[in-house]
Amino acid sequence: MTDGFKVLHSFGTAEDALQHLKSLHPDIVIMDINLPGMSGIDCIRQAREKNPSMQFMMFTIYENSDVVFQALEAGATGYLLKNSSPAKIVESLRELHQGGSPMNAEIARKLVTRFQKSTFSQNEYHLTPKEQKVLELMAKGFLYKEIAEELNNTVNTIKQHIRNIYEKLHVQNKAEAINKIYRS
Repeated sequence: MTDGFKVLHSFGTAEDALQHLKSLHPDIVIMDINLPGMSGIDCIRQAREKNPSMQFMMFTIYENSDVVFQALEAGATGYLLKNSSPAKIVESLRELHQGGSPMNAEIARKLVTRFQKSTFSQNEYHLTPKEQKVLELMAKGFLYKEIAEELNNTVNTIKQHIRNIYEKLHVQNKAEAINKIYRS
């Protein structure tokens, strides 16, 4: 019922979704973790291999850090909790479609906490101090515009820093970059 969105299909199992995703070719797949049979995380992992351009929004009750990281590692590019308001869900889907990686504040806080506890060394990936700061703000859930304001740069400059970060880390999106840093 929201302009710009169309629900193509709904599936009760991951196995059914995997069977039909390629022919439906959605821009965004909203996925739960706890499904009968195969888990949503395993479904994303398999679907992502066959459909790398699809974006996967995890929509679940699970806040456990390990589950969050498993989902991001599998290829989820957004992570929302089911207690999110309808307005937050729509806003997050728009952000995901525009290249962002939306997450609830609670999930972003878990990522930040894990990031701060990591033994990350900027020299390990040869990130500049500015790139490290951009990555830190991304992990805190800042939008490109907010990062630009915080660092007194233009949005285009921030996007260039992000492209450089992705290239140096050999990743394709925010979730992969954050996950790689936390795991290192």
